Amino acid sequence: MKGGSISKLIGSRNSATPGPAIIKIEFRRVRKPNRKLLSQRKELIERYVRMAVQRKASKLGQALARKIMRPKLRWAERTRTRVLKSTLETVAFECNRVNRLGFDAMATVLNVGLFFLIAERDLQAVKIDALTHHDPWQRNLAARIMLLTIHELDIDKVAGNKLRQALNEADVPQYLRDAVTEALRAVRKAQSNAQRRFAYLRNATIAHRDGDARRQYRDIVEIDSMTVAGIAAEFYAGTKLFMDVLPRLTLYLGTWPSMSAQLQAQMGRKKLSQTGST
Repeated sequence: MKGGSISKLIGSRNSATPGPAIIKIEFRRVRKPNRKLLSQRKELIERYVRMAVQRKASKLGQALARKIMRPKLRWAERTRTRVLKSTLETVAFECNRVNRLGFDAMATVLNVGLFFLIAERDLQAVKIDALTHHDPWQRNLAARIMLLTIHELDIDKVAGNKLRQALNEADVPQYLRDAVTEALRAVRKAQSNAQRRFAYLRNATIAHRDGDARRQYRDIVEIDSMTVAGIAAEFYAGTKLFMDVLPRLTLYLGTWPSMSAQLQAQMGRKKLSQTGST
């Protein structure tokens, strides 16, 4: 039987002829509606054309904006990149030096600064690609790297109990402790925002742990680089607060009262370890 709609259903039974009832079903072919665009109403055609033109113009406008902004961003970020590289090298050198000298509190504080500088350097390396690269896949990959960097930071390992102990041993004044706490709170807020909004993207499109490849592809192509850049800006703001307080903090840690307190704490730990070993 060919497809169509049932037009008539007749059930009859001849009383003179015993047997089952005879059911007669008649079908007629139903013409499918014409789906061609030019066969539709004029207002529907005009609406479709307007939407298509708007989508095309939006894509062309975004591509042109990325092409214009890419060299401008590179030029604008060159000073920041140069300063970031120099600061990273200086903090790494000083961190190694004070660690050799045995000033544990100052080494701990500089280690926190070095930790944030490394993460910021990674973000700086892919930020421009995430915003302006001409290839959408490369653009989304850079955005995923930014998300992964912020998402996976284990801040408590460097800025948890060890940092609090260092501030106590160095006898750091309360106003500096409050500044450090405010900066770390801002960094944790940015990380929490990234973890809350992009937890699935981290597992599925960055670590590729989801077996649904179709969903992975859909989420990858729909990543909003501007949203990721906004979260990175929050992270930058938090790390900037810490890097702003770092010179004041290290300046105080280099004073005689603070260095004396650090040496006394170090000697106390050595005596305690020797007592425990004997």
